[in-house]
Amino acid sequence: MQIPPFPESNHPIVKSLFHHSDEELLTLFQHYPEQGKFFTAIFCRYTPIVYTLIRHSARSSPVQADYLFALTWRHIYYELASLDLHNDANTEAPSFQNWLINMTAISINQAELPGVESIHYSLQAAPPPLWCYIEQALEQLPPMLRFIVLMAQAFHWSETGIAAHLQAEGEALSPAEVRSHLIQGYQLLEAALPEDIRLIYLQNHSGDPETESEAGTVPSYFNP
Repeated sequence: MQIPPFPESNHPIVKSLFHHSDEELLTLFQHYPEQGKFFTAIFCRYTPIVYTLIRHSARSSPVQADYLFALTWRHIYYELASLDLHNDANTEAPSFQNWLINMTAISINQAELPGVESIHYSLQAAPPPLWCYIEQALEQLPPMLRFIVLMAQAFHWSETGIAAHLQAEGEALSPAEVRSHLIQGYQLLEAALPEDIRLIYLQNHSGDPETESEAGTVPSYFNP
């Protein structure tokens, strides 16, 4: 079985953290939540183990396995914020690796995956760290912009379709206005991402959502 390539492992920002221990990376992640590089370094270090466990243990198609892999890392991301491996003096603290393996096993055992045709996630377009931080950034968008961005990206609705839906809900927006809102949403979304996440994952993009939109494409880094 071949582990999918994750180019972020070779990014200088991530490589500069490889000398840190698991505990150090965890502490840095918890102390500096505005930076994404520490979680990305943890992800790069343990992706081979997590991916191998999921592919060998989960009875699912490759598409479902990739989605479960991303969901597992999403769950790990939110658990890491409050993780304390030494919170009980009466028991032996598990290693970080053992904790991560246990989290993966729980994810595998509790997974209720949708059918392949219902999964719109692409591991190559949105690796788990980027997905986690995009989701976090989405929560900071105004509700209208968040709705328009999600409809366009997650469900591939056209600007005309979004406008028609909003008009049915009492929001009188033309397709051209939806397009303007969509461009603004992309700009705010990217600005809400941690700076190091933008450098690691988005540096090869033009950085101009309006140019990409007018070219008839959506930013390939956004695919929740």
